[in-house]
Amino acid sequence: MRFDILSLFPDYFKGPFDVSMIKRAIEKGLIDIRQIDIRDFSTNKHRRVDDRPYGGGPGMLLCPRPVAGAIRSVKTERSHVVYLSPQGPQLNAKKCEELAQKEHLILLCGHYEGVDQRVIEKEVDEEISIGPYVVFSGCGPAVILVEAIARFIPGVIGDPDSVKEDSFQNEGLLDCPHFTGEPDFEGAFVPQVLLEGNHEKIRQYRREEAIKKTRRVNPNP
Repeated sequence: MRFDILSLFPDYFKGPFDVSMIKRAIEKGLIDIRQIDIRDFSTNKHRRVDDRPYGGGPGMLLCPRPVAGAIRSVKTERSHVVYLSPQGPQLNAKKCEELAQKEHLILLCGHYEGVDQRVIEKEVDEEISIGPYVVFSGCGPAVILVEAIARFIPGVIGDPDSVKEDSFQNEGLLDCPHFTGEPDFEGAFVPQVLLEGNHEKIRQYRREEAIKKTRRVNPNP
């Protein structure tokens, strides 16, 4: 699967994608992540890509021409363009699994006050938010989206069943508590049911604990 990430700061992504499972997935050829600098498509001699919004108001907006040029430089008939924006529907596990089926994702990172609406309407397939808050740019959300999607790509995770057991994958429940190492840690003991080897009882215990945790964390879903 190929990701093209369009931003003003391509160097932002050097750390997150150079370590751990994402790095291994890249080395295996399971995913291909490329960086596109929106400034490369500026027609301004100073490589400026932003301007004041029409009608006034605070902040700056990314201009339509360089953003559209960056998208079109990598867009094909099989591409799916996602704009990381607080105005989009919030990301969830179902959406990540759906996006993992795509062949090519173009991730547009917003900056400043966002992107000219005309580009969104012409070039973007959907907007996605990572939560009800605002960050400095779409770079951080792009990293989160890539990691969340990559987990559903076959071969990225060694044990594919582990994805099925994660939070939100079973009826929307959060994951249950897990234990490892010594059975007695400073007077805190591993639940006895996990030590008895009865897989049906363990399954029931984990489900009950997942329900309890979900109700505690999300009392009003």
